[in-house]
Amino acid sequence: MTFGERLRQLRKAKSLTLRQLAAAVGVGHTHLSRVETGRMTYGEYPSEALIHKLAEALEADENELLVLAEKIPEKIKRRVLQRPEAFSRLADLDDGKLDEVLRTLDKSGLAEKSG
Repeated sequence: MTFGERLRQLRKAKSLTLRQLAAAVGVGHTHLSRVETGRMTYGEYPSEALIHKLAEALEADENELLVLAEKIPEKIKRRVLQRPEAFSRLADLDDGKLDEVLRTLDKSGLAEKSG
């Protein structure tokens, strides 16, 4: 799923029009339309500041939106830099093995405790 697709999905789930969301975050509706359709005239994604405003207005997970916009959230960046070997090993896992690790974390409750 692309950033724009997820943004549209979140906006529609809140029953907001492009104009309503654009007004809430302080941008033009045409700009927001370009973000949703991936037809930005400059750069591929909006700024981190706009992503923050969008996440707030949509009550969405800001980290999810940042990742979809190919921006690494600061919390994740710090952790990767602290433990590059651990994240390198995770990156080498295929999807099945990574899902297995996540299921194990979910079952043990470790993910909630460390967050």
